[in-house]
Amino acid sequence: MIILYPKLGIDLGTTTTLVFVPGKGVVLNEPSVVAVSELDNKILAIGNSAKEMIGRTPDSIVAYRPMRDGVIADYRVTEAMLRYYMKKALGKWNMFKPEVMISVPAGVTSTERRAVIEAATKAGAKNAYVVKEPILAAIGAGIPIHEARGHMVVDIGGGTIDVAVISLGGIVSSTSVKCAGNRIDQAIADYIKKTFNLAIGDKTAEDIKIKIGSAVPLEDEYVMVIKGRDYLTGLPRSTDVHTNEIVKAISRELREMIKAIRDVLQETPPELSADIIDHGITMTGGSSQLRNLPELVFRRTGVKAYLAKDAAYCVAKGTGIALNHLDTYKRSIIAKR
Repeated sequence: MIILYPKLGIDLGTTTTLVFVPGKGVVLNEPSVVAVSELDNKILAIGNSAKEMIGRTPDSIVAYRPMRDGVIADYRVTEAMLRYYMKKALGKWNMFKPEVMISVPAGVTSTERRAVIEAATKAGAKNAYVVKEPILAAIGAGIPIHEARGHMVVDIGGGTIDVAVISLGGIVSSTSVKCAGNRIDQAIADYIKKTFNLAIGDKTAEDIKIKIGSAVPLEDEYVMVIKGRDYLTGLPRSTDVHTNEIVKAISRELREMIKAIRDVLQETPPELSADIIDHGITMTGGSSQLRNLPELVFRRTGVKAYLAKDAAYCVAKGTGIALNHLDTYKRSIIAKR
C-alpha cells in the first residue's frame, strides 16, 4: 500500500502567509500576526483575527509579527503559527504528516534556514524543504528557469526585496535588502506625523499606500481622507492627503529598492545582461503592486519591467509547482531534514 503524503507549499512572509495545496491552489491567505496574552504567555489568536487586534489591545495582550525582514524573529510563536496554518489547510480529518516546502529570502544565512526547517518539522511536517524566494517567484510566474537564458526576478514583499538573475535553474547573482512594504508604510506614517502633526496606525498607513500610493508623480492625483490623533491637542482629527505627497514621502525607500536592482544588474555577466534586455524584469510579490512601480524601474534602469500575473501569489504558486516536480527542481532545492 502506497501512502500519498499530503503536500503543502508555504510562502512564509513577514506580513502575510500563503498556503498552497497542489491541485487546489492557494487555500489560505492570512496575515503573519499572532496575539499573545502576556499574563500567562498563551497564544490567543492567529491570522486575520489577530491582525484586527493590532493597535487595539489592552496592555495585557500583545499582537505582533513573529517574522521580521523575512526571517524568524520569534521561534516559539512562528512554530505555533505554522502548526495552526498547516492544520487549517489540511482539514481536521487528515492523519498524515505533510511534506512542506517553505520560501526563504535570497540572502538567508544557514542558521536562519535551519530555524525555518526546524520550526516546520516541529509544527508537524514529515519533510521540510526550503527554497529561495526568487526561484519560487520565477517558477510561479511561469518563467522557464532551466533554460540557458538569463531571467531577472524582483520579488518585493513586506520585509525584504529579493532581486536575482536566474539561469539554468540556479541563481547567478542576487541581493536581498531589508527595505520593502513595511518600510514604505513606516515612511508614510512618519511623513503624516511631520507634515500634518497627525498620528496614524500601521493599518491606516497601509491603506494609504494601497489606495492612493504611487511610485511616480501623477497628473490626476488621488485624494484620501485620513483620520488619526492630533499630536498637539491629543484629539481625533481628519485631513486630506494627495498621491504626489505620498510619492515624496516614500521616495527614499524606493531609491533603496532601485539601488538593489541596479546592484544586481551591475554584477550580471554580459551574456545574461543581453537576455534581460530582451525579456525585461519580472516583478512579483505584494508590494510590487504599488502603482507605476514597473514604470519607475524602467526610468531608473532603462530595462523594461512588468508585473507578473497574480503577483502576490507567485511565490506560493511556485512552491506548489516545485513540490509536484521535486526531481526536476532538485538542484534549486536546499536542505531537508
